[in-house]
Amino acid sequence: MAVPVNSKDALLQNMNAGDYFPISYEELEERARTVMSAGAFGYVRSGAGGEETLRSNRTDFQKHSIVPRVLTDVSSINTSITLFGKQYDHPFLLAPVGMLKLAHEDADLAVAQAAARYGIPFVQSTVSSYSIEEVAEVSPLSPKWFQLYWSNNRSVSFHMAERAEKAGFEAIVLTVDTVMLGWREEDLRNRFSPLKLGYGKANYESDQVFLQSLPDESEESIIQGILNNIHHPSLNWEDVAELKKRTKLPVLLKGILHPEDARLAVETGIDGIIVSNHGGRQLDGIISAISALPAIAETVNKQIPVLFDSGIRRGADIVKAIALGADAVCIGRPFVYALAAGGQKGVEKLLENFIQETKVSISLAGASSIAGLSSVKLVQTT
Repeated sequence: MAVPVNSKDALLQNMNAGDYFPISYEELEERARTVMSAGAFGYVRSGAGGEETLRSNRTDFQKHSIVPRVLTDVSSINTSITLFGKQYDHPFLLAPVGMLKLAHEDADLAVAQAAARYGIPFVQSTVSSYSIEEVAEVSPLSPKWFQLYWSNNRSVSFHMAERAEKAGFEAIVLTVDTVMLGWREEDLRNRFSPLKLGYGKANYESDQVFLQSLPDESEESIIQGILNNIHHPSLNWEDVAELKKRTKLPVLLKGILHPEDARLAVETGIDGIIVSNHGGRQLDGIISAISALPAIAETVNKQIPVLFDSGIRRGADIVKAIALGADAVCIGRPFVYALAAGGQKGVEKLLENFIQETKVSISLAGASSIAGLSSVKLVQTT
């Protein structure tokens, strides 16, 4: 739905606001550093290896420059998108981030309720700090998707997807780039493993199929069972096809970077893909997500939705990603830092700023809708 653009929404209201809340990503990151433990902050901030890919996710964004049009009527802006037959007011989702208790005690509950206020889909992680059912209870009517980490015990994977469907979630996001844990030097330096500390156990300790696979239901058995199941080097296209058979929900694959994998996803009957390199946290030295996006969008050719993840920090980034072929984008680290800085209210403030900045960015690029961004010209610099 198109809404009138009011400059007060974007700038003057922030100027007149009472308590100051960090606005830029850099400020949010610094605020989070001061309130999180060194291990927790390092886990969220860091990338794999020497963090080449973590950096390129941002530097490659900066190589794309918008060439704006002028004298176009942008008095009303339509930021809505449609995915799998459902309309959302804004072109972004909250990406799956596990173990959110590292940032704030209310974790997924706070984020889900903040997202619900603006009708933004919250993608809950398998390794969340609260269960599928607990998140559904605090945000029963808002859009929610479930991110699935494949389990070595396939029955656990199928059962978690079934739980999400019963709880009213709208899609399953299968992460496919975590067949094993990336080489994360920051966590090694800090000797920090939130999985071993139990930050991501909620969906496992509430899953009867998982619990039945354990020798007992002690804390030690649950944690060891998670560690035994979370990484899945045998995951393949046959598993993906079987998952499709087991759920009525749309299934998306998250972690696609190669056009050939995008082609296979379409041929396998996958409902959507998310172009992502896991925020630079898995294999270092690989292509940035924004560099991978155009070729994948061209290969898919609008047959299924192409979402984008890894590197979104500002409204202008959303304009660039959609202009390069994305149908929607996912926001990750920014909302985690906002959660650490201010709990649910912090996430709400972040979303409010993203909504307003995105409207301003679309307008100043010379478009009046998300669809219009496909004709926005970008030039690439070295």
